[in-house]
Amino acid sequence: MSKIDHSLFSAHEHALEDAFGDCPDCGKPLHIKNSKSGPFIGCTGYPDCHFSKPLHDKQTTLLKVLDGVSCPECDSTLAIKKGRFGMFIGCTNFPECHYISPIKQQEDTHVICPKCKKGQLTSRTNKYGKQFFACDHYPHCRYVLNFTPVNEACPDCGWTVLIKKKGQICCPQPGCGFKKDDK
Repeated sequence: MSKIDHSLFSAHEHALEDAFGDCPDCGKPLHIKNSKSGPFIGCTGYPDCHFSKPLHDKQTTLLKVLDGVSCPECDSTLAIKKGRFGMFIGCTNFPECHYISPIKQQEDTHVICPKCKKGQLTSRTNKYGKQFFACDHYPHCRYVLNFTPVNEACPDCGWTVLIKKKGQICCPQPGCGFKKDDK
């Protein structure tokens, strides 16, 4: 049986130790550090140096230029881009022009928001492609449903919206147990 050479695994000789280069502020090596928000790249000179940057690059990437389609704000060419919230159409003249548009248009459900009673619930898609319904008065109203809303009041609690869930019409309120079959 062969022996394991433990000197290969010593912490001060780790292969990724200098993979992030030196701090642009003070010149000391950069390392992966942990915080309550997750891992990040930080300077080993902390607390004297406060340089840090995200571990994962959340930059927007340009996927395809839309030839012949111009920006309504600055007449530059539009492109399909991918950002941290999914794909969208954006101006190639960014950062001078901040025009963006969703690829998939939001569908209006014609259901009044039961929380603020000013907005309407619209169909949205998260960055993973899952559909949800949110008030169009965001950020003033943050009401969200994960199931298709039904423009009908709950007969038990009076909440102004019901949802379609697993072949049934249900009340979205946690304390209410109203359910009926979807016909």
